[in-house]
Amino acid sequence: MKITVVGAGAVGATCADNIARKELASELVLLDIKEGFAEGKAQDMMQTAALLGFDTRISGSTNDYSKTANSDVVVITSGLPRKPGMTREELIGTNAGIVKGVCENLLKHSPNAIIIVISNPMDTMTYLALQSTGLPKHRIIGMGGTLDSARFKYQLSTTLNCSPADLNALVVGGHGDTTMIPLIKHATWNSIPVTKFLNAEQQEKIIADTMVGGATLTKLLGTSAWYAPGAAGAALVESIVRDEKKLFTCCVSLNGEYGQNDICLGVPVVIGKNGWEQIVEMDLSADEQAAFNKSADAVRSMNDVLKTL
Repeated sequence: MKITVVGAGAVGATCADNIARKELASELVLLDIKEGFAEGKAQDMMQTAALLGFDTRISGSTNDYSKTANSDVVVITSGLPRKPGMTREELIGTNAGIVKGVCENLLKHSPNAIIIVISNPMDTMTYLALQSTGLPKHRIIGMGGTLDSARFKYQLSTTLNCSPADLNALVVGGHGDTTMIPLIKHATWNSIPVTKFLNAEQQEKIIADTMVGGATLTKLLGTSAWYAPGAAGAALVESIVRDEKKLFTCCVSLNGEYGQNDICLGVPVVIGKNGWEQIVEMDLSADEQAAFNKSADAVRSMNDVLKTL
């Protein structure tokens, strides 16, 4: 098994580190446009192998896509990160060109790869990857909802004072501060609805804090977060490589599901060896469906910007 991570910045390096520690591949390639950067990160990680006990071979490449040849899974993290006060949408002009170029170069050498998109604005970059490559829709996966759902569980676990591992909670819709939809009415603590333990004020705060989770960290750190995004990307890789059939919220192509067409948006999907293998349609309330439709409209407006580039 061979995996490539494009972008050796904080998110890409964290994702690669998780992949190596879990030994999800025999070969892992880290690629970056900055001279020597990926090579240095790869060498640093390889020097942890004797300490951590993994056998994955990690190598770095400065923009030489031939070294990524025959990759089974590719994670794209490249692009400008968010700065304080910046929205994900403001990255679209620059990152669209980067993501499109990356996809084209990757597929020259790995035509059968499954692509996981982390680059922001993630929903639009996932749509761009699908439209520009012409790949089967099941092989293009946007990571955003996986991260947002993890942040949702963090907020719930903090308020409930419980283990995040005991929670089932999903965030659907767009991967944006105003477009994501934490489905608190569907969230459970070991099968018991969390609403049984939370009053209305607590529920509203958890939803609000989840929606600005990324912006909160950007303000604190001065740049985008990386530990959770990197771990989310690696979790999807693991479900593909090990054919785990795990249920994640991911940004995928919708063709009638949830009442939407010609858009990539976050919904629950089964992730296995073929990429995303099944969309799970939940019974949304009228309010939840209305919020989902509003989120889709916002993402579709962002996608329309691609036509002007």
